[in-house]
Amino acid sequence: MTTVLIVDDQPLHRLGLRILLESVPDTQVAGEAGSGSEAVRRTAELHPDVVLMDIRMPGLDGIEATRRIVATGNRSRVLVLTTFDLDEYAHAALRAGASGFLLKDARPEELLGGIRAVAAGDAIIAPGLTRRLLDAYADHLPRATQAAGEERLEALTEREREILVAIARGWTNPEIAARLHLSESTVKTHVGRVLAKIGARDRIQAVIFAYDIGLAFPNPA
Repeated sequence: MTTVLIVDDQPLHRLGLRILLESVPDTQVAGEAGSGSEAVRRTAELHPDVVLMDIRMPGLDGIEATRRIVATGNRSRVLVLTTFDLDEYAHAALRAGASGFLLKDARPEELLGGIRAVAAGDAIIAPGLTRRLLDAYADHLPRATQAAGEERLEALTEREREILVAIARGWTNPEIAARLHLSESTVKTHVGRVLAKIGARDRIQAVIFAYDIGLAFPNPA
C-alpha cells in the first residue's frame, strides 16, 4: 500500500486527485495540504510514501516546500505536478530534491504509475518528458563547478559513461540493455554504480549532472 499526501492550493484539484487515488486498491490518501508550509508540516506528521506536490501556491511554494521536506531526511519522496507550457520551475524543484514530475494533464494511469515508481525509488516517471523539459530550459540551468564535475566524471569507466549518456537521453533500463547489448540486470548494476560515483540521489539528478558537465545537450530547434 502506497500512502500519498496531496498538496494543491485548489480544493477541486485535491478532490479529483483523492477520487482517483482512492479508486485503486494499492494507494491510500494519507492527507491533504493546501499550501507549501502545510505540506511540510503534514509530511512531518504523516510520513507518506509520496508527496504529490503542486508548484505554484501562494506563500511557500512547492519548490521551497520540497527543499524543506528533503532537508529533513524524511523518507517521503516528492513527485511534482507541473504545467509544461507555463511552469518553468520544474528544474528548480528537481534541484530541491524532487524525485520526479508529471504534467497536470497526464492520463490517470500515468499518474498512478508515476506514484508507484517514485514510491519504489525510481525517479524516471516519463523519460521523454524529462528530456523535453531539460531541452526546453537547459539554457536556464546554472552549471555545476566544472572541476568538481570533471573529477566525478573521471571516476567513471568507459562503460559507465555510456550508461550516463543513455540515462541523460531518457532511455529506460530495457532500452539501454537493448541498445548496448547488455542484460537488464547488468544495466541496473551499472546505473547504481554511476549514481554512487557522481553523487546523484536518483536518475533525474544524474540527467542534470550530465547536462551540467556537457555530456548532454539540448535538442536542436
